[in-house]
Amino acid sequence: MKVQKKIILFLSIVTFLIVSVIAGRAFIGKKIQAKIAQAKKAPVGVIATKVSYFSFYDQIDTFGTAIANQSFSIRIKKDNLISSIDFDKYPFVKKGTEIAKLTNEQSIIAPFAGRVGKREITPGILGGENSIIANLDDIKVLKVDVKLPENYVSVIKQGLKVLVKTDAYKENFEGTISSVSSRVDPTTRSILVQAKINNLDEKLIPGMLLNLKVVFSEKRSLSVPEEALLIQGKEKFIYKIVNNVIQKTKVEIGRRNEGKIEILSGLEENEIVLAEGTNKVRPKRKVKISQTIK
Repeated sequence: MKVQKKIILFLSIVTFLIVSVIAGRAFIGKKIQAKIAQAKKAPVGVIATKVSYFSFYDQIDTFGTAIANQSFSIRIKKDNLISSIDFDKYPFVKKGTEIAKLTNEQSIIAPFAGRVGKREITPGILGGENSIIANLDDIKVLKVDVKLPENYVSVIKQGLKVLVKTDAYKENFEGTISSVSSRVDPTTRSILVQAKINNLDEKLIPGMLLNLKVVFSEKRSLSVPEEALLIQGKEKFIYKIVNNVIQKTKVEIGRRNEGKIEILSGLEENEIVLAEGTNKVRPKRKVKISQTIK
């Protein structure tokens, strides 16, 4: 009997423990489910932006070599030189400045304002070792000659904006198309154009390789960041935020420039849309705007 009682007691304890574990797991599971449900109801912090106007454009990408706006070559025999400015310091001179005084009672005068610098002398040039060879360059504006495909003839014209980049600087430089050839080259099927680039800080110098973007068909349109766009099959959507609730809104889009997407229909100026993290939310979800970006 004693053994039987012990077995019954042992089984009772085991049963109690099993039931307790099951009940505990069920209780914890309910708590977890409640927390999940509560978390789903809590507003999600999101980054938003306002629908705003942006200048969209088409572009022609090309490249070319920077040329000084004006250039004046100087060559002086050392025996004829009385005095001169310091060519090695690449000084800026005004128009009419005396660059060098010569033994024949003559002077070399700057015909325009610019910077004077000594050129490297190529070995073998006649009299090279006994001469000073320098350039006066006007580089406040630089010129670039480029050839563009003939299929752009209908849009290429004077005054078009040109955006310039170079590996030497992170910033962009701007310019305009200053001249367009009156003929298409029948060999290359291209048309020669010249762009003038603003270079007031003189960061760019002649000879540099410049990457050019010729801008045309500019138009201001409504825009949103590229990250805000959702694509499902052939349809495009934006998550609009109305009264802190996500609304899935169908849109028609156009061009893409500089991280922006042109909105042709579906949105209005100053409406608030989800800018980033479209995978974190779903339609009708309540959100909290933690940051607004431009």
